[in-house]
Amino acid sequence: MARPSEPPAGPAATDPAEDPLARFAPPVAAWFRDAFAAPTNAQVGGWAAIAGGGHVLLHAPTGSGKTLAAFLWGLDRLVRAPAPPPTAAGGASVRILYVSPLKALTYDVERNLRAPLAGIALAGRRLGTPVRPISIASRTGDTPSEERRALAKSPPEILITTPESLYLLLTSGARETLRGVEAVIVDEVHAIAGTKRGAHLALTLERLEHLRGPDAPPLQRIGLSATQRPLDAIGRFLAGAGPGRAVTIVDAGSKKRLDLRVVVPVEDMSRLG
Repeated sequence: MARPSEPPAGPAATDPAEDPLARFAPPVAAWFRDAFAAPTNAQVGGWAAIAGGGHVLLHAPTGSGKTLAAFLWGLDRLVRAPAPPPTAAGGASVRILYVSPLKALTYDVERNLRAPLAGIALAGRRLGTPVRPISIASRTGDTPSEERRALAKSPPEILITTPESLYLLLTSGARETLRGVEAVIVDEVHAIAGTKRGAHLALTLERLEHLRGPDAPPLQRIGLSATQRPLDAIGRFLAGAGPGRAVTIVDAGSKKRLDLRVVVPVEDMSRLG
């Protein structure tokens, strides 16, 4: 595992091996049970790995719930924790950072995250354990300048962005809003690994590590991949070079069963006549 850190304590009444949702706060677990019949294999394996605090590469097909697998642990982390203290610049810090190479995907993720946030808050009220509001926003090249200034002044706890916008944030005066980032989720990591764009993102993530400083808690990197192999190479790209950069690979990819038969037009190919 990569620089393991202590995960937030979860409910102890149920063994996570028997009930994967036992890892989560009651409002988070209650919302999930109301919304879904059961966790997918990608979610069960992903939660177990992410809970360890190290870098994780989750490989699973589209529609397997891997994005929620990555985000739900972060949402649980925010639900349990108080609002972060202000930074030196006077504003709060982003806590969970989501990076997608596809701009359209950032809009979908931001919209799709608002449903679980509202559902968790509703479950908390029903259980008598109120959940504090958790802010979320996106920043891409299409974000108007007024919204960018507002995000720099009052950053959300969850920021949805692209590799290029993250680079611009880290090279501007708004970089202080990223000093408290605890986890970064890199979606579609297979699409940029081994490319110039991927190399640029790798450098940007190292800038983020440097900004947080040597005394900051370990930054957890979570990569999501749907198709690409070899997974070991993608995992090394995700974690980066250096000591303590091991990555746990959760391979929940579906394996197709092949019905292979050899059919020839004659019984003996040596006697075609």
